[in-house]
Amino acid sequence: MQIELLVVPDCPHDAAAAELIATAVADTGVQAQITRTVVTSQDEARRRGFVGSPTILLNGTDPFADPAAPAAMACRLYSTAEGLRGVPALRDLRQELKQAADG
Repeated sequence: MQIELLVVPDCPHDAAAAELIATAVADTGVQAQITRTVVTSQDEARRRGFVGSPTILLNGTDPFADPAAPAAMACRLYSTAEGLRGVPALRDLRQELKQAADG
């Protein structure tokens, strides 16, 4: 599985997202190649369908996508059981990893 972490420069949630991905991969045992990409322009954001930082792509797909969200060079918030957060909940990412791995 390919996991890509997309961030804007100096994203305050970059490290937390990277740690979350590493934990979810370790917890699920999914074999994954993890890359990190810095999105540096609004044009690149539009081309990539990037709706905010951090964005986690699993095999090129954003499992937390909101189809109504516009491309944005901004911070992204995720809805979790604890309220809005700068990264998705670990249990949600684990579930998405398992689903993506199962095809």
